[in-house]
Amino acid sequence: MVRGNFGVTATVSSEHKIEPSASDIRLVIAASSAGTVFEWYDFFIYGTLAAIIGKTFFPSDNATLQVLLVWAGFAVGFGFRPLGAILFGYLGDKLGRKYTFLVTVTLMGIATAGVGLIPSAESIGLFAPAIVLLLRVLQGLALGGEYGGAAIYVAEHAPGGRRGYYTSYIQASVVGGFVLSLIVVLSSKGLMSDAVWQSWGWRVPFLLSIVLLAISLWMRLRLSESPVFKAMKESGELAGNPFVESFTYPGNKRRIFIALFGIAAGLTVIWYTAMFTSLGFLKSAARMDDTWAEIIIGIGGAIGMTFYLIAGAWSDRVGRKKPIVIGYALTLLLLFPTFWLLGSAANPELAAAAQRNPVVVAGPDCNYSPFASEQSSNCARLLSDLSASGISYQLDTAPSFTATVGGAPMAIATYPWTEKAAVRIKALQADLSAHGYDFAKVKPSAGRLALVLVALALLMAMSGATYGPVAALLSEMFPPRIRYSSMSIPYHLGTGYFGGFLPLISSYIVARTGDPYAGLWYTWVVVLVAFLVAIWGLKPGLATDFADD
Repeated sequence: MVRGNFGVTATVSSEHKIEPSASDIRLVIAASSAGTVFEWYDFFIYGTLAAIIGKTFFPSDNATLQVLLVWAGFAVGFGFRPLGAILFGYLGDKLGRKYTFLVTVTLMGIATAGVGLIPSAESIGLFAPAIVLLLRVLQGLALGGEYGGAAIYVAEHAPGGRRGYYTSYIQASVVGGFVLSLIVVLSSKGLMSDAVWQSWGWRVPFLLSIVLLAISLWMRLRLSESPVFKAMKESGELAGNPFVESFTYPGNKRRIFIALFGIAAGLTVIWYTAMFTSLGFLKSAARMDDTWAEIIIGIGGAIGMTFYLIAGAWSDRVGRKKPIVIGYALTLLLLFPTFWLLGSAANPELAAAAQRNPVVVAGPDCNYSPFASEQSSNCARLLSDLSASGISYQLDTAPSFTATVGGAPMAIATYPWTEKAAVRIKALQADLSAHGYDFAKVKPSAGRLALVLVALALLMAMSGATYGPVAALLSEMFPPRIRYSSMSIPYHLGTGYFGGFLPLISSYIVARTGDPYAGLWYTWVVVLVAFLVAIWGLKPGLATDFADD
């Protein structure tokens, strides 16, 4: 028997006696990481192509509503990840690690390719978004089982003194999936005319999932079962009902609470803020050229992957708690300043125009609803158009409807209130252009791009510190017989709900407030809670072995 720094006594006596060779370890890491890259590519390609998915499957005259519907579809996939964690966690603890994540990667690949085959909403109406949402559900179920399987499989092969470093490749593979999605999108766009891309070419990245699935299956079929699982099976120590035992095993409820609120919730909102919020911010509020924004985010993500490996290796020397707590503290201190740097570096002229000539809207009936297809008043319509244009505004109360730019009245008397949103937005931008606002997409200079990259590197360093050690930490927190279920459930509840709904919630906050930075408060508050729980619940020092408490 062995006892780790979370206190649970492991009953698998052979857990340390099976030592895979160096070549076995390399194959385990390569196959598990590649599969994780491909699976997260499948999941993230939806977010990478959010704009064109909105136009194809969720068309609306309200541009803000269209964006929110796309992110709601994104959140649906995350919302079903906990159910996938329960289902595949059960199978992983009963049938084995290897075959369970073979099933999850297959389900993910088929569901992703399916998105590329759905006719547009113009062709089949509401069936289009309904099928998209159904496939997102299947993706969420698959992803709920994938992460736990890959992380545990590597952790159960790795020696204790290198477990943080080896499993950090799984963590970095999540970023790798996002980077791969950007590379495929940019390559596909570069090989096609814009007309072809807009018409059908955007479907190619989804259909490519079938090729990635074949590669992943080929690699993973070469793997053998986890030595820890084989030892448990041979000694008859498999759990009877892993899901039930996850909540009845002594001390496990406390560990699940810590894993959910102190680990998963915090690390995931930092990660999605670093990747998705920054990408959306550069494209909308900073009005950076879409291709340049995707390239710079891809470069930032690729550089950031090294931080995950560094943090994982560091945790082998100082323990899992220290990097995570430091990452949370840095996020609380630097999140807003980093995004201010991002905005000023990406488009300094637009930021300066907003400072010199702020937009102020006032009136008695300014009840703007981002979810409404049509606003109830002219004031609300103006707020909707400002939000769709990525322009920050200040909202005041007044007996009559007024709007000013830098103190000068806006041309609301001639504003095309009865026209469609596209016509109104064109008139709005023409008015604001006279006050120094430039709505052309910008391609920053080399110096500005370097500053943007510095900001992204800071965000990725904060994410790496909190994310790099986590696969090892979660594996060490739970006993082997219920490890797959016990770590997957809190991880996917945290990432599925706190992280998956982040784009939707932060976009809604920005739309309601008119402040492009206001959505960051969601991230900040979740990280504060995670920081406090981690300080309280995580044990300092090194794990001596797989733990149980």
